[in-house]
Amino acid sequence: MAESSRITARDGVRADARRNRERVLAAARAVFAERGIDAPMATVARRAGVGVATLYRHFPTRDALVRGAFAQQMETCARALTEALAAPDPWQGFQQLVETVCALQREERGFPAAFVAAFPECASEHAQSRQRAERDFTTLVRRAKASGALRADFHPSDLAVALLAHCGLVTALPDDGAASRRLVAYLLQSFRADPADEPLPPPTALTLRSLPLAADSSQGQRPPRA
Repeated sequence: MAESSRITARDGVRADARRNRERVLAAARAVFAERGIDAPMATVARRAGVGVATLYRHFPTRDALVRGAFAQQMETCARALTEALAAPDPWQGFQQLVETVCALQREERGFPAAFVAAFPECASEHAQSRQRAERDFTTLVRRAKASGALRADFHPSDLAVALLAHCGLVTALPDDGAASRRLVAYLLQSFRADPADEPLPPPTALTLRSLPLAADSSQGQRPPRA
């Protein structure tokens, strides 16, 4: 009976720890979406309803917290790259990869910054996986060029530029899926050696007068999100 009680107690502790971890991850995604990935760790702890010490027990560094919060999205990106390499048509693989990453940027507001950020403290730990991803993407680019679909002067760094541009769009217009899809379509057409005569997705309702950055620029910075 005593042994059974100890097992129940240990299981209860593990269950509480799992719940605390999930609360921290959910809070981190919400806080990062509102305030960016540089938001104070204490803010995440308060949003999760746990102590700062509890947060640090689960995630001893900010990098660990960011990677934990967006682990599923990062895994989706890695799987998308693997599937792109396996696609019979290199261009289709390239297109699906770009669309997948941009969809993740659009759907999870905190993910764009996490995806493009560099974390010096984990450079050594994740150097091999990053190098493998860069190598695989370079292989995909070479195949797409050889097929005649991807323009010959495309450079792998062009994807980083495109993702940064899309990151800016979804940060400024997090609820405008039409603008995101249209920009991605424009980018993909610009990458083609011979742009396909395909219709673009429907345009956004955004106008020059309603640009969210226009009013903010006069003040020198964007107002914080509530």
